[in-house]
Amino acid sequence: RVVLHRHRRSSRFLRIKQIQYQRDHHSGGGPLLTLVHLRKNETFAQLGAGFAISQATAWRYVDEALEVLASWAPGLHEALTGLGEGDHVIVDGTLIPTDRVRADQPYYSQKHKNHGMNVQVIARPDGTPLWFSRATPGRTHDLTSAHAHGIVQACLTRQILVLADRAYQGAGATFRTPYHSEQPEHYQQFNRDHARLRAPGERAFAQLKSWRLLRRARCSTRRIGTIVRAIHTLMTCDYSG
Repeated sequence: RVVLHRHRRSSRFLRIKQIQYQRDHHSGGGPLLTLVHLRKNETFAQLGAGFAISQATAWRYVDEALEVLASWAPGLHEALTGLGEGDHVIVDGTLIPTDRVRADQPYYSQKHKNHGMNVQVIARPDGTPLWFSRATPGRTHDLTSAHAHGIVQACLTRQILVLADRAYQGAGATFRTPYHSEQPEHYQQFNRDHARLRAPGERAFAQLKSWRLLRRARCSTRRIGTIVRAIHTLMTCDYSG
């Protein structure tokens, strides 16, 4: 299995190298075009004009690169490999804002008062992202998402302690959430310590949203999960050598 896994990752790496060569050779900057799209959130018309290619070609180059990069992002069980009893992670959710209208109720988050897609993250204690989930409609509750993506069961199986906010109350298993504010003082101290340990998890989303495309996505909601996984690959993988 290890050999097969390494072979698959090696094949993906070679595929990325192929794309880099082909795009560099034919258009003078395919990988750079993709990075510009993600970093600056420019339209495909703007990209095409800037790189002297057609709008359709710009879309095709970016789409192909994103698919390859997304395929290299770790799955949930791969991300938790090596973690077990005695370890802890931070789980949180965020909304990727999208351009939607009032009629798109499944995408409207009451919590954030905005339309978008819900994405979950599992992060190390220092805030380094280990895994991002696929995107679900913004109306999806964080606890519902945690169950649907298998986060609760996966962490329970490995006996990994999970620090999460009040949105995950009721998850049980190995999840730890703050107490209600009206509890006695020693519970309030627990809440303060819990918040201090959980705070670095916000860095994972801060890193994610440093890519401007995810501050206000204009693309199809079906593509957001692919974009998030592609960015995660760019954030964490080393393609040198």
